[in-house]
Amino acid sequence: MTGGRCAHPLLISLANLSMDFRNKATSNSYVLLALIPIPKFIHPKKKVCGMLEARLYHQCLDIVLRPLKSAAQLGVMLSDPLGNLRWCFTPLAAFIVDTPESQLISCVGGKSSPVTTAIHDQFGDDFRHPPRTGAITLSTINEVNMVPEATESFEKYEKVAKTYRLNGAHLPFWRDWPLSDPSIFLTSEPLHHWHKQFWDHDVKWCIHAVGNEEIDFRFSVLHPHSGYRHFKEGISKLKQVTGREQRDVQRYITTLIADAVSQQFLLAISALMDFRYLAQSTVIDDNVCERIHVALSLFHQNKEAIMDAGARRGKHGPILHWQIPKLELLQSVIPTIKLNGVASQWSADFTEHAHIPLVKQPSRASSNRGHESQICRYLDRLEKIRDFDLAIAIQASGLRFGDVHDADDSDDSEERFKVSTTTELLPLLSTFGYNSSSRRSITNYFYRAKLVKDGSIQSGVPLRTFQSASNIACHLNRDPTYPKTTISDIVKLYNIPDFPGAISDFISRTSSNGNGFIEVVGGRRSAYIHRILHLQVWTKIRLQTTAYHYPHNILPSVTLNAIPPSKSWEEGQYDSVIINMDQSHKWPKSGLTGKLCFCFEITEPLIIV
Repeated sequence: MTGGRCAHPLLISLANLSMDFRNKATSNSYVLLALIPIPKFIHPKKKVCGMLEARLYHQCLDIVLRPLKSAAQLGVMLSDPLGNLRWCFTPLAAFIVDTPESQLISCVGGKSSPVTTAIHDQFGDDFRHPPRTGAITLSTINEVNMVPEATESFEKYEKVAKTYRLNGAHLPFWRDWPLSDPSIFLTSEPLHHWHKQFWDHDVKWCIHAVGNEEIDFRFSVLHPHSGYRHFKEGISKLKQVTGREQRDVQRYITTLIADAVSQQFLLAISALMDFRYLAQSTVIDDNVCERIHVALSLFHQNKEAIMDAGARRGKHGPILHWQIPKLELLQSVIPTIKLNGVASQWSADFTEHAHIPLVKQPSRASSNRGHESQICRYLDRLEKIRDFDLAIAIQASGLRFGDVHDADDSDDSEERFKVSTTTELLPLLSTFGYNSSSRRSITNYFYRAKLVKDGSIQSGVPLRTFQSASNIACHLNRDPTYPKTTISDIVKLYNIPDFPGAISDFISRTSSNGNGFIEVVGGRRSAYIHRILHLQVWTKIRLQTTAYHYPHNILPSVTLNAIPPSKSWEEGQYDSVIINMDQSHKWPKSGLTGKLCFCFEITEPLIIV
């Protein structure tokens, strides 16, 4: 917040919302429920102050969440967006927090797992310890309360609770919440448990094993890609990095250390990377869960190579143990997926971003006096504006709710859309142009290519936006980088003397090939190219694909470059692509075996004739 004020924002959302909808910032699916205070106690001992803070945190949650507890026990009648009344129960499905807050919520002390019974010297085990259920924690709290010494003072209660590995909170907010257990609702959190763990540990191991200067040099000579950060000065001296930058480093780290570390060291790092990429999939079945388990087991089988290389170090020298809390939490990923669904929907990326529009912006708009009421007023007015925009969008689109036929609509010649469920409403609103103050939206080149093909949008020749396959759309700028360029100029510009013959073979072969796949260029050079006087050259093209598991979801487009040599790029800037050469095979099941796929660099300009 601003003005030196600080608090714990408590956000709430519905677990039965679609993951794609709930985790979209413009959906406004998270609501600010409360601002939990962060007090400063005057007790001289910090440990006692920490215990009092934990008690106050649970007491505040107990007060704020009391209506939800009653609804979970007795049920409550609520209306859905279509006006239908439904009898609802509200158990706690997930609590998205990082590792220290998860320990605070589960009431365990430091050096203990919040979801299992493991303690610090067991964090490196290659198996999952029994879950720390709510019943176990409540039973342990009762044992502490029965100790006569614990009732004498806060200091003695804190010492007794510490021996039982508790943080001193005696009334957890979840104790009377039906169907809510901390070992279940404290889900795996990808941002802190996986990506943050990668930066805090995996990267440090690699830097110590390869060396600061060497690994910085390897990152600096990497080929830049549009949309990804290029670490031209390396990574060893980076202090603050975002989750996106951590993911960018993950894309390179395994190949960059391949020839500088032992095979077992490389297997350990690669296994953790496989674990992360498999675990953050949007669709996970039993086979994927087994692959996740195998990847984690492979790490534990080869992790001693990291210790042997002296890569696990601290400020005071080598570390000879695996007491890493986030490493132990990886053992709970598969049980979490089986109980709560895919883990990617519980990432703190979205909740931390929601702090900006729900807390920080309203706080900055306040007068620094009575900011709580001003934040509420700000959010209330913002919600009314969104509701008004939504009502206008529904009215303008002609939506009809329910199955009841209105006699007044019989004479209406305008086409009306009948909606009976909420799942039918949301896609229609996006079609009719309802925009909830979105600042950034994904351009749908598939839809634009359809409009261009139908003639709804005028486009020059060649088409600037077109669909090259069922799941690939291409987009070019309106104006080519080099318009009406002769063949000889292109040869000089890109330093490709065999270009005339190659483009001639390409045109002759693709014109006679009806399957839509590019065949290998070669053989006799035809003279067709000599009849072409000028070409239009684009040095950039945008490609857009669809999600593999959900083909109806459009992914953000990526840029491919084919920039000729210049002062800034002496060898040019060319991006690598992978192209499927056989129509009978489909990625990813076909893999990269044999001659089905090949990888090459676009060392020639992108040309549309």
